[in-house]
Amino acid sequence: MMDRKETLGLLIAGVVLVGQSFTDLAPPGPWDSASFSRGVLGLLGLVLLYLAWFRQTFGFLGVAPTVDRWQSPKTSWLYVVVFGLACLVLTRIIRAVDGFDVVPEPTGLLLSLAGVLALMNGVYVWLISSGPLADEEE
Repeated sequence: MMDRKETLGLLIAGVVLVGQSFTDLAPPGPWDSASFSRGVLGLLGLVLLYLAWFRQTFGFLGVAPTVDRWQSPKTSWLYVVVFGLACLVLTRIIRAVDGFDVVPEPTGLLLSLAGVLALMNGVYVWLISSGPLADEEE
């Protein structure tokens, strides 16, 4: 039960910190820039959301989803690749729509980063589980 409370705490804190990046509520901080403070708090929120996802998915707090922790890498690698491609497509949509001021400016950069990392991870898992680098069972 404690694990669920900790995961929920990470999730709520992450949502609040990412949500604040859409407002002008952040203090200017020691660097005298409220937008920089919003960005730092938003990035911290993304980290907390990732940690909550990791804990929910793998059952413990960590950062590296190594292949040995996957339940079915031969089938789930495709979901990771589709997620990465969806992030990249969403980045293009955000950049293509002029005057789309609903999201903060660095959103496209962060989405691109998440998309490329997910895409590389999914392709790697495919290569070692079903692709040409897979161990041949005899």
